[in-house]
Amino acid sequence: MKYKAVIFDLDGTLVNSIKDIADAMNIVLEKRKYPTYNYETYKTFVGSGVRSLVVKALPDENPKDEEVAACLKDMMQVYSAICIDKTEPYEGILDLLHQLKAKNIKISVLSNKEDTLTKKISAFLLPEFLSPVLGLKVEVDKKPNPKVALEICEETQIKPEETIFVGDTDVDILVAKKAKMLPVGVSWGFRDKKGLIEAGAAHILEHPLDLMKIIL
Repeated sequence: MKYKAVIFDLDGTLVNSIKDIADAMNIVLEKRKYPTYNYETYKTFVGSGVRSLVVKALPDENPKDEEVAACLKDMMQVYSAICIDKTEPYEGILDLLHQLKAKNIKISVLSNKEDTLTKKISAFLLPEFLSPVLGLKVEVDKKPNPKVALEICEETQIKPEETIFVGDTDVDILVAKKAKMLPVGVSWGFRDKKGLIEAGAAHILEHPLDLMKIIL
């Protein structure tokens, strides 16, 4: 097989986490008597890490660093407590992961979600054979920086050109291209197909098991 590994984004790709993310951020906003947002709006806020989400959700277009830091701290505390309340794998994802495992395809996760939360959600909802499972530790390493994606290749000893990167946002497509991996988008995530195609997705999956057609 041409492809020997798949790196997945987490939110909007493997799991639908938008309700827990939105609920947590709305709690933070309500505490400060700021306007809150619906789930659809939050889909446009996510993808670039929690700090970016906080900045987009605050009513001031250029919020002060002190307020961002305070809201980020609150958001992390609230979200950590509820992050698996409503979050669940998308239909077909668990079947896909087991089929990949059966074909001895190396499966990893790389998310812009904070690292401990990425690991917590993955451990609770997804099969234990995903490795490594990595979230954001250092802001400068955030996708679309390809640094951590390439480190996964080093760890798994599989070349970037033998690796598929699957995600739901232009950020995922861009990191795949920068890392010289096959960029694959999903139709069920937090962005529309048009944006994924414009970013350079080589394929758009309509259902998780469509990935097997690319690998086989």
